[in-house]
Amino acid sequence: MTKLLSRRLSAIALAMVVAVPASAQVAGSVDNTAYGGASGEFLLLGAGARGAALGGAYAALATDVTALYYNPGGLAQLPRPGAMFSSYSYVSDTRYSWAGIAFPFPGGVRSVGVSLGTFGFSDQPVYTIDDPEGDGRTYSVSETFVGFTYSQNFSDRFSAGITAKFINDGLGETNASAFAVDFGTSFHAMIGERPIRAGFVLQNLGSVLRYDGAGLDVGVQREPPLGTPQIPQEDQPSRLRTSGWTLPVLFRVSAALDVWTQGVNRVTVLSEFNQPNNTKPSAGLGLEWAASNLGNTGFSVAARGSYSINPDNNIDDISLGTLSTSISSSSFTSDGVAVGGGVGYTRGNLHFGFDYAYRNLGPLEGTNFVSFSVGW
Repeated sequence: MTKLLSRRLSAIALAMVVAVPASAQVAGSVDNTAYGGASGEFLLLGAGARGAALGGAYAALATDVTALYYNPGGLAQLPRPGAMFSSYSYVSDTRYSWAGIAFPFPGGVRSVGVSLGTFGFSDQPVYTIDDPEGDGRTYSVSETFVGFTYSQNFSDRFSAGITAKFINDGLGETNASAFAVDFGTSFHAMIGERPIRAGFVLQNLGSVLRYDGAGLDVGVQREPPLGTPQIPQEDQPSRLRTSGWTLPVLFRVSAALDVWTQGVNRVTVLSEFNQPNNTKPSAGLGLEWAASNLGNTGFSVAARGSYSINPDNNIDDISLGTLSTSISSSSFTSDGVAVGGGVGYTRGNLHFGFDYAYRNLGPLEGTNFVSFSVGW
């Protein structure tokens, strides 16, 4: 049984390694990548500083409250009720916030949870062709989702979960709503004395965002019939009708292996491949060192780092007029680097945690992610 399990796990690992370079191959010479083809991309900004520091590869390891976002299947392994709040200082003075609370059922077979994410900014000047310096008006962006998660262990090695999400996207004087689901599975076993985990996640599969509102109101003039005098007319009120925009659907394959364990120390290596519907596929590699209950004091510390390949930042194959970039996905750059750490304190069933992450977004510079968690 042990040999059969090892062979299966080796096959999973080999498939992940092969999948990354294979994703770069495109049939023919036509690039059909749907850049900018999705709306509501705030749904991809993550949850919790631990996951941010590990570059998204956290999907295989997530068994805490952030499993509500990264992998609903991992939530079934939640050891205790918990809650988390995280804040992401994003680019151009925008901010993304995420909060979640989850509860395991008695017996440890099932867990449920609720999550909330918001992104936006306010009071930005309106610039138009007629008023390039601003016309005195301002606009705001307010994007929100609420998710409800159910997760269940189907065996001592396999769990699966689903999240139903309600999404609202307010852009200026327009608004759109959508419904989506996340599916996640988690496989966990042992290679000798070393725990290994694998996660398969499909995120944001659902309806489209179709915008409507006063921001689409326009004035039009009807052409008079042929042969009639050209009499000045007042604009007739009308509203533009928009097409639906798909959500940013994302498929993740992630694996995590404890490569070293000694006493209270643990070192875990993580990897991930993801395929989005609005840009090119990418991959990442993460590393986490953690030490728990230092000196029997209840304190724990962790350090994390990751590097993610972001091929969509290599725009050599995209025509953007006079814009150009020196970033190349074929070489290592600081773009894609994330680092962070955390501290925690546990006393009995009560646990407090604080985590921090820094992510380099290349041309968009660095961003900071902080999160606070509590378990009981």
